[in-house]
Amino acid sequence: MSPVQLFEQKKVRSHYENEIWYFSVIDVIQILTDSSNPRDYWYKMKIRVKTDDGLELSTICRQLKMIAEDGKMRITDTADTETLLRLIQSIP
Repeated sequence: MSPVQLFEQKKVRSHYENEIWYFSVIDVIQILTDSSNPRDYWYKMKIRVKTDDGLELSTICRQLKMIAEDGKMRITDTADTETLLRLIQSIP
């Protein structure tokens, strides 16, 4: 089971592996943007950053299975701390 971290009283799914913490990108986007659809925001953000900077965000993220809202294990994009900071800088 993936542990849940709290940031400003909101849940961020996380996973610890090989001495590295990985965090759900969707959870972080939801917290930072208050987006009603963080998955759509993430999808559009990947396109915008690729167009503007030529950087494929999905290549610097790792997909891991985490517990979804429905209680099932689902693949989600995750980022380590360094990558997460790069992603946060791309959020307007």
